[in-house]
Amino acid sequence: MKLKNVIPIIAMLLVVFISGCKKDDLPGIRPAVASTDPINEATSISINSKISATFTLDMNPSTITSTNFTLKKGTEVVLGTVELTGKMATFTPSENLSPNSIYTATITTGAKSVSGESLEKNYAWTFTTSQLSDLAPPTVTLTNPVNSAIGVSLNHLVVVTFSEPMDPLTINVLTFTLKQGSTSISGTVTNTSSTATFTPTVNLEPNKIYTATVSTAVKDLAGNALISNHTFSFTTGDAPDTMLPMVNSIDPLSNATGVARNKVVAITFSEAMDPSTITDLTFTLKQGETAVTGTVELNLDRTTATFTPSNVLAVATIYTAKISTGAKDLAGNALASKTEWSFTTGGSSSVLAKVELGTAGNYVILAKTTITNIPTSDITGDIALSPAATSFITGFVNTLAGDHATDPQVHGNIYAATMDPPTPINLTTAVNNMITAYNDAAGRPTPDFLELGTGNIGGRTLAPGLYKWAGTVTIPTDITISGSATDVWIFQIGGGLIMSSAVNVTLGGTAKASNIFWQVAGQANFASDSHFEGVILGMTSITFQTNATFNGRALAQTAVILDKNIITTPL
Repeated sequence: MKLKNVIPIIAMLLVVFISGCKKDDLPGIRPAVASTDPINEATSISINSKISATFTLDMNPSTITSTNFTLKKGTEVVLGTVELTGKMATFTPSENLSPNSIYTATITTGAKSVSGESLEKNYAWTFTTSQLSDLAPPTVTLTNPVNSAIGVSLNHLVVVTFSEPMDPLTINVLTFTLKQGSTSISGTVTNTSSTATFTPTVNLEPNKIYTATVSTAVKDLAGNALISNHTFSFTTGDAPDTMLPMVNSIDPLSNATGVARNKVVAITFSEAMDPSTITDLTFTLKQGETAVTGTVELNLDRTTATFTPSNVLAVATIYTAKISTGAKDLAGNALASKTEWSFTTGGSSSVLAKVELGTAGNYVILAKTTITNIPTSDITGDIALSPAATSFITGFVNTLAGDHATDPQVHGNIYAATMDPPTPINLTTAVNNMITAYNDAAGRPTPDFLELGTGNIGGRTLAPGLYKWAGTVTIPTDITISGSATDVWIFQIGGGLIMSSAVNVTLGGTAKASNIFWQVAGQANFASDSHFEGVILGMTSITFQTNATFNGRALAQTAVILDKNIITTPL
């Protein structure tokens, strides 16, 4: 055989081989978990919920089993069944989950794509249940096309958005249909968490009225069905949509610096996009050549895509985001060109400097207007009030001893501005130092974490760094502050700080309360039986409700209010 005859034959065979492989089937590409429901560290999850994970590639059903998709409460294995629909795997517990409990779901490396590639490593996420079952029915919140739309392109997909993540096993061509008059339109149905997409097999006919229906057989992950069929109609135009979508804006901007380490990267498009094409394969974030793991989502009107990193980004590091031409609009048109840009995170590679308290650090409680107490409290350390007089310290015996007073509830001394010298001048200095410390904490630039949890930090483990919120911060469930003995945390809070009853702040590793600083512009309120850690620098009042405990310093520019509390000086 002559060589010139062999080469064309090999080339033809190669073309046939490649064209016969779906993109998801190509060997060498590892699957990954694109999203989960509940999301990692979610709280208040209904006890009758199903657990789901969506992959980046089509998976081998024989590998998506209760062996490779597990759920545990602590070390206790939760029994249940696992099913795969498209790229989404669903774990259905055999019985309701326990209330107010932390669960861990895990996808192991035993899960493989249809080409036999496994996950790079086990993927695990946690969530906390509520006390109640989810009995609320889902609703359809948005459709594309909208009801009564006209001039719809002939190659337009039909997309429905639900009010919550849905059970993929209930969304198919029987429960999501499209008709022209009484004639059913053939097509395929796919879904991603809270969206479902109907893709007609061929283009729709011009100038015709079509009716889409989502039936009551569609259910959420708790088994609740739609109350009634949801039906909407639209009228086609004359031609297919051939206009290519474009990127209108990006966030953060190209070459931005000082970007928060918990930044959600966003892209806004010129038109609604096909959710099945907006994934972590088409929307990526890299640090050098290393891919950042994260969750990609499309907003309700499908014009903005977000990439939420699974972990906080590194300090002072360059990252590159990219959206590829694999992203398509609802007519199947790809982006005109890829968009790629870089930005640099904020923070410093050096250890965050502590807030210097000066002589304000001599007191476990320091206030300017009043210290009130409902006995009996147990306080370890000195307490002080200035410029207000001794009479504004209430709920204590205040046995005077010249420049200070004593009380059985205080394992230390009580000081006020009207006591003998040198107390007045000492307290003036301490109050000035407290104000300086507050301003220092409030003025630290380039936060590592911006608007974390949109103000709700319950259930989180907080790494060292500078955090900033414009409004109020709430702690509805336990949190952990974890790091080393030299690490520093500064929390800049533009509103109040509210901690729920019986909730605890716990220190992890060798973290020290004396290195944790809470700068609070509004009122700080700690509900009954709660436990808090750190130095509170309050612009207004600090209130500890009945039996709340505190390891730290309460430094308030107005009042400190106590009610049978245990207060200890931090180490």
